[in-house]
Amino acid sequence: MARSKNTRLIAHIDCPGGGQVWVDGRTLYIGHMREPTGTTIVDVSDPSNPAVLARVDVPVGWHSHKVRVANGIMVVNHERQGKDGDAGFGGGLGIYDVSTPSRPQLICKWRTHGKGVHRYDFDGRYAYISPTAEGYIGNIMMILDLKDPARPEEVGRWWIPGQWQAGGEAYPWGEGPAPRCHHPMRMGDRLYVSYWHHGYHILDIADMRKPVLIAGGNTSPAFPHPTHTCLPIPQTLKGRRVMVVADEDVAKLWPCAPAFTWIYDITNERCPVPISTFQVEGVDPDGAPQPPMMGCHQPSERFKGTIIPFAWFAKGLRILDIADPFAPREIAFYEPDPPEGFKLSSSNDVTIDDRGLCYLIDRQRGVDIIETSVL
Repeated sequence: MARSKNTRLIAHIDCPGGGQVWVDGRTLYIGHMREPTGTTIVDVSDPSNPAVLARVDVPVGWHSHKVRVANGIMVVNHERQGKDGDAGFGGGLGIYDVSTPSRPQLICKWRTHGKGVHRYDFDGRYAYISPTAEGYIGNIMMILDLKDPARPEEVGRWWIPGQWQAGGEAYPWGEGPAPRCHHPMRMGDRLYVSYWHHGYHILDIADMRKPVLIAGGNTSPAFPHPTHTCLPIPQTLKGRRVMVVADEDVAKLWPCAPAFTWIYDITNERCPVPISTFQVEGVDPDGAPQPPMMGCHQPSERFKGTIIPFAWFAKGLRILDIADPFAPREIAFYEPDPPEGFKLSSSNDVTIDDRGLCYLIDRQRGVDIIETSVL
């Protein structure tokens, strides 16, 4: 049975499993990573009675499991999934007019070389993306200008030295994990970039044409989980500037205990310092290795004040208060029942709307709409 604290399930949407949920106004956008892949658009004006408005499909062998919407524009990723599928479809971004959500209209497809785009940020003008690109090893960071969404223009790019194979850069990582930009996030003139098993990087993008590295760090040599998301907090907490860094409990470099989340003091942004961590009680009883997808996945990119919802794989929705960044505390949770045919839940993403409702997607199947008293 589902367990909860300071939360209540309002509705469940039975749909293919997914990678991301996003709310714009009273419309929920769901990016699917399980077939049938694509994007589902849902009216959540009445959250107790969600109604599917439209579906956007992609060919077999590809998925668009991420989705962001702003200013009537929907951006979805196109990323190769496995080795099968239509090679002519290609990786990149699908850019849609969703000014009428029930009738999404393709504006253009922006194409990139190779596997495609993974995760990204989108502010209504610029998209901060993680594409594979010709001549590079692994995903890099790229900024696209969507001022004219029919003609996206690259503004700037950044990569870890050693990725630009075509430029003759020496590759220093041998048989180790290849570099892979995972998820850039913007706040002001900074980008906070997760780089999978190559840690995090803080970039100065005051001049978007020439991103400049300010600082970086990597915990993977000691804790073998990949860095998934670097979430900057806009206000100071106890006089400190803070960044939340979530490791994902997958792709471990060696067997280990479940992944958790870190909190960094970035007051001196050239010297980020971890000041606390958080793990759900009982997930790591003794430090022994456990299967993947038991621990942390990612925080909501939207949050309220110091209260941040997290998707915590097998432990569902966890809501933390980081008002004291040296001692984050859990103030609410919702542990859903596993989808039919599965032994455990696999909560993959969570977002919130302006009503304080949480939308929690399982990567296997379904979305839960959850009310909480703490938002």
